[in-house]
Amino acid sequence: MIARVTVDVSKFNQNAILPYELRLEDIQMAMRDVYDFFFDVNSYLADKGLQRLDDMLRPAIMSGLLSDMLTASLAKHSRVLVENRYFNGHPDLIVQGVYAGNAIKAGTEGIEIKTTRKIGGAVDTHGAREQWMGVFVYGVDTDSEPARDRQPMKFIEVFLAKVTVEDFRRNPRGELGTRTATLHKDGIKKLRENWLYRL
Repeated sequence: MIARVTVDVSKFNQNAILPYELRLEDIQMAMRDVYDFFFDVNSYLADKGLQRLDDMLRPAIMSGLLSDMLTASLAKHSRVLVENRYFNGHPDLIVQGVYAGNAIKAGTEGIEIKTTRKIGGAVDTHGAREQWMGVFVYGVDTDSEPARDRQPMKFIEVFLAKVTVEDFRRNPRGELGTRTATLHKDGIKKLRENWLYRL
């Protein structure tokens, strides 16, 4: 039987700084939307004797799916943020009406959404830039046996901070790799100081 995850509202940081009229309730509702989706889909899959979505998806696909879902849900619940309509544009969420058609290849007014399994929120990005960055840290139980008794995916930490180009370190690129950047020690410290949610 698939377990239903709930958002523990007591774990939110009431002193967190939120830009663009964003509210902690918006974060809570976005997390709940994701939990409801996984519960519905995994219940259906379990009834068919199939693997949970959590077990089917590779980590990179899972992170991408969660980022897209959180972006869409936050756009639905927030007061002034909308999805960036430019395909693969930056940031994921932009302030409504600032850019023509609510689409921009590389804008500054909005929030980039990232997801990772790395506790503490260290996540690779495709470039160092000044931005509001939201990082949702999640856990997936892929080890418990039998598999039908595995715990559902859950968010463990959520961070949101304004970072600058100077807060990043450039990662070396292999012969076939894509250049990435990650917040360095002080950048991660800045991100973690404005935590929104911690289990």
